[in-house]
Amino acid sequence: MRRKFPLRSTPWNSLTAFSLFVAAGISTMTVSNTILDPTRAPQLTDARLQLHHAAQLATALGISYLPKQADDGHTNLEWRSELGALVSHVAPDAGDARIGVRAADLSLLVLDAEFARVAELPLTGETLESAASWLRSRLAERGADASRFTLTKHYTIPTHALDSGAAFDTRDSVAFAQLAAWFDTANDALSRARSRHANTSDIRCWPHHFDLAFLIEPQAGASVGVGLEPGDAYYDEPYFYVNMNPAPKASELTDALAGRGTWHTREWVGAVLPGSRLAAGHSEPVVRHPERSEGSSVRSSESAKVQQSDQVDAFLNSAIAAAIAHVTHPAAAIK
Repeated sequence: MRRKFPLRSTPWNSLTAFSLFVAAGISTMTVSNTILDPTRAPQLTDARLQLHHAAQLATALGISYLPKQADDGHTNLEWRSELGALVSHVAPDAGDARIGVRAADLSLLVLDAEFARVAELPLTGETLESAASWLRSRLAERGADASRFTLTKHYTIPTHALDSGAAFDTRDSVAFAQLAAWFDTANDALSRARSRHANTSDIRCWPHHFDLAFLIEPQAGASVGVGLEPGDAYYDEPYFYVNMNPAPKASELTDALAGRGTWHTREWVGAVLPGSRLAAGHSEPVVRHPERSEGSSVRSSESAKVQQSDQVDAFLNSAIAAAIAHVTHPAAAIK
């Protein structure tokens, strides 16, 4: 049942991680080695729902100004590590603009075709409608017909008070910083996994389910989806997943999974690694001060980040191998 990914041939370049030191209230300092905190993974629900709703502002650019694609490819977003943001396709009819949402502090970005920042609006205290009004003004400044910009969409997303006119609230800054780290970590891990396989789609964020994912087509009529879901009705926390089409029967899933991954069989079949099972690390951002020695705390954080990356890689590699075996040679699937 999940999920639908289009095939694309555009290359993906993974960029150096970039995020904002939101927890300290300093929006201009760069942060390195943000460690995923598995104890916080089940506590990101409200921040995730707010980010999901904010991302619809970026998706609205594609819905409003780009030709409709049967696979909804005009609506999807990409994660840009150098911006720490989910970003839309460029829209020629909107003055070659892109719209992005920076995750760590929930800021709305207007970008040009080359991803340079043109304007920025912190969303805290704003409503969806006030943010849309601000966007219409910025698009009009670029010569676009702002009346075309609409938040109407052809799918539904989980409800939140924002739907009834509530304002965005980013007071739980650590939760938003963690979400940004999840997307950034996932983009890196998915890029590594994608590089090992042929006939893959781009890595894109799909605004309906809100997963960041790509597709492998090992042979005609067979596909393997690989991604990060930041949380949903199945797991109320970020989780990596690998699913397959056609899906095997639950009784056939005897393959061992690395990295503490397990098989999921309720309503859809696939391998999962929930965030709460990730190796523990330090969740605080580590700010590099050129005038100081980085010391043991930075080395410890870097070691924890490597450990987490290795765990995710081990899970994805084992799950993808098992999935490809199931969809291409069911009788010979890894035991």
